[in-house]
Amino acid sequence: MGNEAIILFIILGTLMVGGAIVFSYFISPKVPQKMKEDTFECGIETQGPSWIQFKVGYYLFAILFLIFDVETIFIVPWAVVMKDLGMVAFIEIVIFFFILGLGLLYAWKKDALRWE
Repeated sequence: MGNEAIILFIILGTLMVGGAIVFSYFISPKVPQKMKEDTFECGIETQGPSWIQFKVGYYLFAILFLIFDVETIFIVPWAVVMKDLGMVAFIEIVIFFFILGLGLLYAWKKDALRWE
């Protein structure tokens, strides 16, 4: 009964999501206007080309922020159970911080943290 229930759940979930997308496509109003096709930001018309390349440094900085932000989330549960787990938890968090430090050192050496 377990595998059939999972398969049924996946099929029904897919059908419901797909059905909602198809349904919203058919009931949504379609009034083509030139203004709807224009590129704008915050209601202000763009000046110059809309498709420009950004420095990859912005993306690297954002990804590094997300990585270290998510890693911080893993420290909280560890801190809660550290006393109960003892030395094993301490060794694991030391390894965790070491790997995290290696990532930070690598980003530092590649000048990914330099904002220019």
